Amino acid sequence: MDSAKDIKAEMRRTIRAIKKATGTERLIEKSVDAVRRMEDYARYRAARTVMLYHPLWDEVDTRPLIQHALSGGKRVILPTVHGDDIVTVEVTAATEWRKGDFGILEPVAPPYDGTIDLVVVPGVAFDSNGGRLGRGRGYYDRFLAKHPEATRIGICFDFQIVDSVPREPFDLTMHAVIAEGGMPVPEIQH
Repeated sequence: MDSAKDIKAEMRRTIRAIKKATGTERLIEKSVDAVRRMEDYARYRAARTVMLYHPLWDEVDTRPLIQHALSGGKRVILPTVHGDDIVTVEVTAATEWRKGDFGILEPVAPPYDGTIDLVVVPGVAFDSNGGRLGRGRGYYDRFLAKHPEATRIGICFDFQIVDSVPREPFDLTMHAVIAEGGMPVPEIQH
């Protein structure tokens, strides 16, 4: 039987191939539905402080969600990568940006150390039990373990919903997953 590590590696390769075949423009188009579903999600609407992310080319494009949250009066927090850790910063409409690790645009702002109501989490794949497969470096798992009070919501494309994500002891589950394309994943009770 394959180990969890082997299954995760194969799942990452499969999803990466689907993303490449779909293409950047189509992924941006598909992102519109996922963002709309997040904006309509009750727990997101109720959250006052949300942690979002600036997307890589193959992730749900959350830039419109960032703008929507800012214009809606939410406190918006974004991750920056420092070494092996996520360091959060608060962004505003006036925030300056620079290219950080992995070519991701990161806000130039002092660290934020307040509470976070809800974290929108990217991933390679998710399952109906809230399982999440990340890129393999553990940034979000380490960060979320330090913020157990925050609601964890995965966001993805429909083809990223799989039957089962292999879990290891350090893998955290999501409270819900929002997927584009009419693939609702019910809220998971923790």
